[in-house]
Amino acid sequence: MCKGFTREELYDRTPRVYKREAAEVRFLLGGIGTGNFSVNSRGKFLDWEIFNWPSKNTKFPLSFFAIRTENEKMDQPITKILESRLVPPYTSSHGYLQAELVNLPRMEDSEMVCEYPFARVNFKDSELPVQVSMEAYTPFIPLNTDDSSIPCGIIRYKVKNTADCSTKVSLVGTLPNASAFEGYDVIENLKLADSVKNEYRSFEDVSGLYYEPEHLKEDHLRYGNMAILTSGDNITYKTQWFDGEWVDGIQDFWDDFTEDGLLEKETQSDSVGCEFAQFHNFSFLKRREKIGSIGSWQELAPGEEKVFEFVITWFFPNRVKAWIEFDEDYEKFQRGEYGTVRNYYAIKFKDAWDVGQYVYRNKERLEKESRNFSEAMFRRTTLPYYVIDALTANITNLRSNLCFRLEDGTFGGFEGIRDYIGCGYGSVPHVWNYAQTAAFLFPDLEETMRNVEFLRETDENGCMSTRMFSVFDQERYAMVPACDGELGSIVRIYRDFKNLGDVEFLKNIWPKAVAAMEYALRQWDLDGDYVLDGQQNTTYDIEFYGPNPMTDSIFLAALKCCEEMAEILGDEEHQKKYGKAYETGAKSADELMFDGEYYVQVQEDIDKYKYQFGKGCLSDQLLGQYLAYMAGLGEILPKEHVKSAMESVFRYNYKTDFYHTDSVHRAYAINEEHGMVVATWPKGGRPKFPLSYAGEVWTGVEYEVAVNLIYSGCVEEGLTIVKSIRDRYDGYKRNPFSEIESGHHYCRAMASWGILNALLGLKSDMYRKTLSIRPFTEGELSSFFICGKAWGVYSQKMEDGKLVKSIDVLYGTLDDINVEA
Repeated sequence: MCKGFTREELYDRTPRVYKREAAEVRFLLGGIGTGNFSVNSRGKFLDWEIFNWPSKNTKFPLSFFAIRTENEKMDQPITKILESRLVPPYTSSHGYLQAELVNLPRMEDSEMVCEYPFARVNFKDSELPVQVSMEAYTPFIPLNTDDSSIPCGIIRYKVKNTADCSTKVSLVGTLPNASAFEGYDVIENLKLADSVKNEYRSFEDVSGLYYEPEHLKEDHLRYGNMAILTSGDNITYKTQWFDGEWVDGIQDFWDDFTEDGLLEKETQSDSVGCEFAQFHNFSFLKRREKIGSIGSWQELAPGEEKVFEFVITWFFPNRVKAWIEFDEDYEKFQRGEYGTVRNYYAIKFKDAWDVGQYVYRNKERLEKESRNFSEAMFRRTTLPYYVIDALTANITNLRSNLCFRLEDGTFGGFEGIRDYIGCGYGSVPHVWNYAQTAAFLFPDLEETMRNVEFLRETDENGCMSTRMFSVFDQERYAMVPACDGELGSIVRIYRDFKNLGDVEFLKNIWPKAVAAMEYALRQWDLDGDYVLDGQQNTTYDIEFYGPNPMTDSIFLAALKCCEEMAEILGDEEHQKKYGKAYETGAKSADELMFDGEYYVQVQEDIDKYKYQFGKGCLSDQLLGQYLAYMAGLGEILPKEHVKSAMESVFRYNYKTDFYHTDSVHRAYAINEEHGMVVATWPKGGRPKFPLSYAGEVWTGVEYEVAVNLIYSGCVEEGLTIVKSIRDRYDGYKRNPFSEIESGHHYCRAMASWGILNALLGLKSDMYRKTLSIRPFTEGELSSFFICGKAWGVYSQKMEDGKLVKSIDVLYGTLDDINVEA
């Protein structure tokens, strides 16, 4: 049934290389909940989203790195910006602004390879007597949440002398002081809430520039500071560029640096400026921000290689204490109606300089453990490359402004983010249901989400709010509860408990889990037959009426989880009640909704309510089965029916042509691209006003279906879906590090992590202290694995005609875990 790819293509392990023309690439640097900046395939740093607010396509004027080379055989020294040449389009109302330095020399070409959390850019240039490459990363260590939440980017330039004589190399980084950033003026230069100051500092063998506002109080929303640091000998720096008019500072820096590769610490001039600058306070005449530069120089022997390392850190502790998505929210924010709350990282560090000290003093360990993860995924895992790509690319969502960590440790997020504001506020359970990345890599983060959902947002009747407004002490969201969200959160309690092994977590949350389950029985099972039939609000932003497999499968998974959780806690009453309800409900649901091929919605008059799917084939029809797999359960409905339903979804909903479609919905796959739509009606019976979003392609749903297919034994069909997704996000058409739906970095896309669990047949239970790995293949295999206590590499290979299995633990310990493989 496999559509569109050969077997060779499906099992291809060729790494992805982004050429300079892959203009959509944005690889995020930053910690979990800290904000981020990005690097593209040209080696340019951009999208400075470090101010607790989405800021796509924003620029930091005069932020760049530059190299100067000189030797006895060169006619003259050569100085270049360490970015490759620009690619079209060049459209701009005013051309490129002075601060973009577009007509300064750049590297001829570049290509980029990303092995999360490392991005590498290899530059090519026929004029320089050196080879240059750049590596950038932020520490990322699964199961170590705090060390994966550092507001920093580490940038290394590796320079090799290719000349047959000694070459002097100077390399400097330049960064504006944006420590009181409040936006951009009409000329696209920075607006600051205060005057700012730059300071040179040092500790041990580290030197740096520290940026801060002059007067802002520490509780001010715009308060913050930044630093750029470097280490080693032969340091050269300019704390603050010459503060002249027009391009005086730029010209002075470039002349100074190109002359000898060294920077004067201060430039003075008595020259008289122009009247225009005296009369107008335009930012292109006189910059508000202060620019600083720091770097070093080295003498390289023929063939010698040196590393020039920089660390950029930031500390913007205060964020708006509110969910802001719509105009009315933003207007309230502008009127100052919201307070502030501190970021989690603000209780770990004192300022950006403190961040830099922590990074340098722990860098060897931070890098080693980050590199262990990267090498386990990209060098030792033998799964198809696009699978590894799907797993790791969506981790970047945790670094984006999709997510935040508050000072009390609470983790939360939007559904996605627009260019300049969040989208889908409230850590919405019916969307975050799908996400598995944080749950398996950082289960302590998901634990905080469950605590909010049940201990703060589930009322005494068991009704859970659809959106988690309590994290900012806002008034409870009053819309009808989401059936799929509330029931899915019950399943996720059990998933997270098994990942953590934390009995106290389960004990504390259990009374509210029972209340939620009882509410579900009252609210959505109107006739008491353990098949849902009431009004069921869902992730499609509409309500289903009558029995349907999407919400009912989640209901069955929740009942099964409650039965097992009750057994663990010795709650015999609820263990028996929910066990009986599951057995009765599963039998009835299968008899009522399975049409012999797939599961359908039961409605006598399909047009009585708008936006139903009736006899249609819904890709999400067994969402509850997916959640059950992620919680370590087996099939919640007959295995052969699950397989048949998933094969039907692939047969009818997976498309290889979006040119000849008639969908009126949002478009996520176009022309010749491949993808899976939300719903089709292969047997007719489409309602007059069918399911909202029916013709759309959501990567989170695609991953969910792929997971169910793989667990059902349809491995190549599952892989086909995953490859189709990553082919669409290729760096040329779309950013591979931002799978979209209602916004960038959409949280549903983090369903991709489930692919690894499915391919490995991985089940982990840290309460019962068991880890089971039963891969999809009996052949040779090597793969990254993770459970709540450790991670590393699982492998099986043939030795003397036998399949030998082994585990190499790279982090944590499995000493008290019973491993079954």
